[in-house]
Amino acid sequence: MTREPERIRVLVVEDEESFVDALTVGLTREGFDVTVARDGHEGLALFRERPVDVVLLDLMLPKMSGLDVCRSMRADSDVPIIIVSAKGEEVDMVLLLEIGADDYVTKPYRLRELVARIRAVLRRRGAHELAAPSTEIAAGDLRMDVDARRLYVRGDEVKLRKKEFALLLLLLENPGRVLTREVLIDRVWGSDYVGDTKTLDVHVKRLRTLIERDPKNPERITTVRGVGYRFEPVSPAGL
Repeated sequence: MTREPERIRVLVVEDEESFVDALTVGLTREGFDVTVARDGHEGLALFRERPVDVVLLDLMLPKMSGLDVCRSMRADSDVPIIIVSAKGEEVDMVLLLEIGADDYVTKPYRLRELVARIRAVLRRRGAHELAAPSTEIAAGDLRMDVDARRLYVRGDEVKLRKKEFALLLLLLENPGRVLTREVLIDRVWGSDYVGDTKTLDVHVKRLRTLIERDPKNPERITTVRGVGYRFEPVSPAGL
C-alpha cells in the first residue's frame, strides 16, 4: 500500500445536527478530511477502525459520555483530542487534562478559532500543519502503527514478533496483490536466507491465529496455491 500525503483527517464526535453540518462544510472548505460520528460508541469504533490526525469530541453524547470516550481513545493512541463543551456547562479542566485531552473549545465557536486550535495542537504534538505521510495503515478491523511497531485488531493491541510484524507490514502495503513465496522470504528474511521455506508458512499460520476471526478459514491472508499469499483489504464479510 502506497502511503501518500493526505489532508488532515478530523474525526468529529458530535450529536447536534446544526454543529455537525456547519463543521463538515466549514472544515472541508478549509482543506480537512472530515469523518462524523453521532454518539460515543460510534466515535470510538471509527477511531479504532481508521487513522485520524485530530479528534473534536463533544462532552455530552448519547450512549457513552465524552469523558469515557476520551479515556478510551487515549488508552489506544496519542492522537490530539479537542474537547467541545456547551456554553455554561461545568467543565473540570484538571480532569480533562488528566484523562488526556489536549485542548477545549466552548460552543458556540468561530470556525477560524477552531481551525487555529486544531493546527496548534498538531504543532504541539510535532505533527504536520498541512499534511504528512501517514505512519499508520488501516485495513478493515486492522490498524498498524508502523513507527511504534504496534498492531491493533478490532481495537485490541496484538503483540507481534519482529518477523511477524515485517511480514504483515509487507502484505498490508500490497493489498490485493499476490506476493510470491520467494518475494516474501527475500523481503522479510533476506536474499541470503538458506533455511527451510516452511518457516514462511509457520509465520503465516501464526499471523492468521492473531488477526483472523476463523484462522481455519482465513479471509484476510489467503493462499494462492503454488504461488504465495495475498492480503485481502476487506474480508468477504465486509469486516
